[in-house]
Amino acid sequence: MKQNGKRNKYTFGLGTIGRDMVYSMVSMYLIYYLTDIIELPTSTLWWITAIVLCARIFDALNDPIMGVIVDNTDTKYGKFKPWIALGALLSGMLTVLLFTDFGLQGAAYIAVFALIYVAWGLAYTANDISYWSMLPSLSLEQKEREQIGSVARICANIGLFFVVAGIVPITTAFGNAMGSMQKGYFAFSFLVVAVMWAGQCVTLVGVREPRELVVKNKHTSLRELLQVIFKNDQLLYTAISMALFMIGYTTTTSFGLYFFKYAYGDEGMYSVFALILGVSQIAALVVFPWISRFFERKTLYAFATALVVAGYLIFFFAPLDTMLFIGIAGVLLFVGQAFIQLMMLMFLADTVEYGFWKSGRRNDSVTFSLQPFINKMGGAVSSGVVSATVILSGIKEAQSAADVTAEGLLMMKTAMMVFPLICIVAGFLLYLKKYKIDRKLYEQILKDLKERGDLRIGEGE
Repeated sequence: MKQNGKRNKYTFGLGTIGRDMVYSMVSMYLIYYLTDIIELPTSTLWWITAIVLCARIFDALNDPIMGVIVDNTDTKYGKFKPWIALGALLSGMLTVLLFTDFGLQGAAYIAVFALIYVAWGLAYTANDISYWSMLPSLSLEQKEREQIGSVARICANIGLFFVVAGIVPITTAFGNAMGSMQKGYFAFSFLVVAVMWAGQCVTLVGVREPRELVVKNKHTSLRELLQVIFKNDQLLYTAISMALFMIGYTTTTSFGLYFFKYAYGDEGMYSVFALILGVSQIAALVVFPWISRFFERKTLYAFATALVVAGYLIFFFAPLDTMLFIGIAGVLLFVGQAFIQLMMLMFLADTVEYGFWKSGRRNDSVTFSLQPFINKMGGAVSSGVVSATVILSGIKEAQSAADVTAEGLLMMKTAMMVFPLICIVAGFLLYLKKYKIDRKLYEQILKDLKERGDLRIGEGE
């Protein structure tokens, strides 16, 4: 690692533990909180489902605009850190409000929820785009990026699986101590926000951005925004592949608590299952930089996709009276998904230099604005799939697994496993056909940029 490399690797990564705790709580458990904790009536829930879907689409469409704003920002603190700080502060406050009981019902609750949820999305966008778009500016070397990205994804998954494994026991403990499960979720939201703010402070203070790496850069106008995206063909193909993967991944994970409560019949096993999967996924991210020394990314992507396919098939046909096959399926799924998540991040980072090479303009933030755009679109689709399935399958009215019909169970398993599998395989096939930035082309891109005088390779890292 070069100057500031080791410091940046850890201070950048630590910043995302709490970020992913917050995002996981809102994206994965807000609907569960509304259906099973405060038990909104079905008529209100349909409105909330529509609001969440529309708000995420609206917010996602704003992501590239935020990318332009960040790319054009010029302060003594750099272009990333001011937005990281503001986004973290506001999104944290709004997260707590999403899990606050205002004592409202009907139209009043719907209106307040819509206002808070839209504001939360905009605030989190400011933080998310500025945070991840800092990554390609920290190093131009693919292997060094993989190390930084691995640490960041490990930390993100620690945050994710802390929420997944801890949401049931911790909210139950808080709820018993405070008198209601609603208050338990409210207290848990405070906890994850506090962790986010602490981690973001580590990133803001600790990361040293080599700003002199790029010799010069052109200002990007909103009118040029679409050109930046659509003229970078590798960015477009990467974005579509990522979107298909995230729709599948988020749909499966969002069904997790419902599956263990209404299919397996033991809600408490969800936390145990999540802990095992979290350890498996983090272990996969730890070994990825080592494995990538011996195999090309295309080979690793194919291997990871094979693991995911095997995992979904075992999961779908696994008997529901034992954890053995469900556990095996989960490990295969999450190890494969960990590899794919990290490679997608690296594919996206490499398209920054590819776009710079083609257009003469470096757009870190516009490029990385597609990541939250994709995540939100994936979350919007998955939330719609989960909400509709929960209502149509009869799970919304069920009290336990015994109340769910065989048809309802099949509907949930199909939405949770078959639909995501189709999406993830489609994303892999698109990558095979269209993505062309291998190690040889990337090295040529850096050489050409240096010869053009656009980069100071070896001086700014």
